[in-house]
Amino acid sequence: MLELKKNPLLVTKICLIVIIGAFVFSIVNVSFSPRPQAQADSSDNLPSIYNLDGIIPNSSDLPEVTIDSFLKNIAETTGLFAFITDKVEKETTLVDNATGKNKTTTVFGWQEFLMVAVGFLIIYLGAAKGFEPLLLIPIGFGTVFVNVPFAAMGSPPHGFLHIIYESGVGNEFFPLIIFMGIGAMTDFGPLIANPKTALLGAAAQFGVFGTLFGIAVANYLPGVAFNLKEACSVAIIGGADGPTTIYIAAKLAPHLLATVAVAAYSYMALVPMIQPPIMKLLTTPHERLIRMKQLRPVSQVEKIAFPLVVFALAILLIPSAAALIGCLMFGNFIRECGGVERLSKTLQKELINIVSIFLSLGVGSQMTPEKFLNPSSLIIVVMGLLAFAIATATGVLVAKFMNLFLKEKINPLIGSAGVSAVPMAARVSNKVGLEYDPGNFLLMHAMGPNVAGVIGTAIAAGVMIAVYGG
Repeated sequence: MLELKKNPLLVTKICLIVIIGAFVFSIVNVSFSPRPQAQADSSDNLPSIYNLDGIIPNSSDLPEVTIDSFLKNIAETTGLFAFITDKVEKETTLVDNATGKNKTTTVFGWQEFLMVAVGFLIIYLGAAKGFEPLLLIPIGFGTVFVNVPFAAMGSPPHGFLHIIYESGVGNEFFPLIIFMGIGAMTDFGPLIANPKTALLGAAAQFGVFGTLFGIAVANYLPGVAFNLKEACSVAIIGGADGPTTIYIAAKLAPHLLATVAVAAYSYMALVPMIQPPIMKLLTTPHERLIRMKQLRPVSQVEKIAFPLVVFALAILLIPSAAALIGCLMFGNFIRECGGVERLSKTLQKELINIVSIFLSLGVGSQMTPEKFLNPSSLIIVVMGLLAFAIATATGVLVAKFMNLFLKEKINPLIGSAGVSAVPMAARVSNKVGLEYDPGNFLLMHAMGPNVAGVIGTAIAAGVMIAVYGG
């Protein structure tokens, strides 16, 4: 025994000899064991294991497979073959006025291939270019998954992506969880310290409602037909708030969800490119040099009372927005009350990360050819950019207007932070201010309108739901 322990090679050889011996013995035993008595000219009496027809037991109902048919089946089930030859009728959400039934559209294999390419482009923008990678990467993979031929990952009832979408995206569950996490990560102190900056967050909502008129005009273009619910889903992009955009689209226009979500997150990622030219165009060099006083300290009592007061006002005045605002304030209350640190950390990290993955995959699952490859999608991208530009411009202009009446002037650059891309928009305001005065730090001042924009966009969403959600 001691020698075996010291010689592992010998142990291996012994094991191999035993295994080979057992294998040989089993073959010899089966080959030379006596068969059951049976008529030589009749195979009907033989057990199924001795079937002489060459058919594997329990396989008689399966089609016969030859070498030719095997190779043909393999070729016809490749993705390359499907992308070239597929032609499938898919039902759309548009209703045929003549029949009262949903219209159908033909989806070709090359269109699915194009959507796969779009998915990889989204992945590239997220991974290589840093455009909202936490969201665009899973959205891109969801887009690729749902367009893979024969995989049926987005098909009801058991498709992987279908289950994700129905479980949390189509019923607005995931966006509300995201809002809890945003609330837990948000400090409303700058807004409480300087409440007048809330007007700048409200001003940014002009981009949302102003774009509704632009979408109405777009209906005169050939191939474009938006109803008011669809227009609301597109216009909310101007708020630069991804979860709110998804929430509204899921409620009012589910078939546009993927397009508006990708547009919203793309523009959020492009804030440093889109906003500075607008900010510089609408301000003078003198206005960009305005220095604002340091914000007063905010007590813990104020921070704890703020989410409760805002939630109470939402319940009394805009109950249709209470879900979004309530989840936002719930997360913020957990952050500020101090007694549930574990819950606050969970909302800020693990929970919001997990839900973001599922939310993004669910959004990507809606990126199918019949929903994306149409003139309306191009209009959504253009109008989303218009909404974002208007929101930025109105924030700056309202700040300039407020300076006509204020003794302590506001730097108009912080008006652009009224969109709810937290904290990126505030950082852009600070960066542009530092370009003209390296000692002028506007970040904390810009956080006031920035967090006010989150509340403002939620209120705008509530108004839309109240008017068109029935």
